[in-house]
Amino acid sequence: MFSRFQRFYTSIKVAADVVMLTGAFALAYATRFEGPIPVMYGLPAWEETLLSLATVLLVFPFTYQQARLYVTNRARTHIGEVFEVFKATVMATLIVVALTYFTRERYSRLMLAFFSGYAFVGVSAVRLALRAVLSEVRRRGYNLKSVLVIGTGELGQRVIDTVEGHKELGFRVTGVLTLGDERPGARVRDIPVVGHVKDVDAVLDAHPVDQVVIAVPLEQQAAVKPLMEQLALRTVDVKVVPDLYQYVTLYGGLEEFGGLPIISLQGDPMTGWNMVAKRVFDILFALVALVVSAPVMGLVAIAVKLTSRGPLLYAQERMGMDGRTFHILKFRTMRTDAEASGALMASKDDPRRTPIGTFLRKYSLDELPQFFNVLTGDMSLVGPRPERPVFIEEFKRQIPRYHLRHKVKAGITGWAQINGLRGQTSIQKRIEYDLYYIENWSLLMDLKILVRTALGGFLSKNAY
Repeated sequence: MFSRFQRFYTSIKVAADVVMLTGAFALAYATRFEGPIPVMYGLPAWEETLLSLATVLLVFPFTYQQARLYVTNRARTHIGEVFEVFKATVMATLIVVALTYFTRERYSRLMLAFFSGYAFVGVSAVRLALRAVLSEVRRRGYNLKSVLVIGTGELGQRVIDTVEGHKELGFRVTGVLTLGDERPGARVRDIPVVGHVKDVDAVLDAHPVDQVVIAVPLEQQAAVKPLMEQLALRTVDVKVVPDLYQYVTLYGGLEEFGGLPIISLQGDPMTGWNMVAKRVFDILFALVALVVSAPVMGLVAIAVKLTSRGPLLYAQERMGMDGRTFHILKFRTMRTDAEASGALMASKDDPRRTPIGTFLRKYSLDELPQFFNVLTGDMSLVGPRPERPVFIEEFKRQIPRYHLRHKVKAGITGWAQINGLRGQTSIQKRIEYDLYYIENWSLLMDLKILVRTALGGFLSKNAY
């Protein structure tokens, strides 16, 4: 029931944004070309104007979606949402400027600047207005649907918390039926227990509700069949919350396959267009990075060859997405016989380093060849850092959910690395940061990590 109303609420936001963006574009055009500001090179062709508008209406909603501005988030404050709109608007404007720069004759930058400002103000105002209207409507008790929860255990309490946390969707829990010993009048999450499950008919006769949500734990499933037989004789909507959420790891949810409902307990975070967008982003950025860093890589290559004997590059086996192994490329920083006695993790005073290797590791210059790993598809620009297979079996035994970091491609940099978790820092902490990245991934998050890496994130006291 929530998804249906959430989709409806989201569609309203998208439609309002499109209307506001179109209005902001028209206002910016009037400000730039029909106001007191001199027009030096004449008016732009109407085809250019329409193409720019179309670009804006594609890029801005997509960027807002990537910034999770279409996701209901009750914890986000009014100021927090306005700040998120500001960041996403700036990012979308930069993307539009880049697209128009590389693909066709430049459109008026001043007009786009006016548009960006109007769009930020307009979209923020609409978001605040929607919040205010919904809050007032719910406060007055209009358009609320009443919900009866069956089950007072952990699952039932979770249902109550979820409903109460999304009041903007228009649902209100009015009572709970117990399968246990609670007496009528007791309270669960401040919601009154209105009877025992065997009294469901009497309760519904006395207190008609719009929705019944069955939240019964696995060990009490025997009660569901007679309950469903009773509810089947009524017109009330009935929903079932399966007691499986405790097994959900990443991107679980309800799916449909050929009309068959399937509960997904563990899914892939990057599928469909998300996967395409990340791959295109990786290829374009890696090509640019290779061109820009070519002089530095040339100097590093000369330094490595002049200061020690052995190959220029070091290819080491690592584990990537879905547990597949690949060879990560680095400039060689160790002696050629460094691992003759077995694999070791890098340490602060690693005696295996060559003189130039110490410098390269300190400034992460040895990692530059990994842009080739990105082009071949073994790695991504951003993702959990890959580990050597020889260490992974031990990590998997020690750290629950360790294997989930392999649900995405390994990265040159990552959320853990820009937060100082490199070298011999806590593996558990790194896994927490890696899973946070996977659960909250977006292209904007990738861009944020890359910017922080470029601004010094590759420097770390733990880089050795």
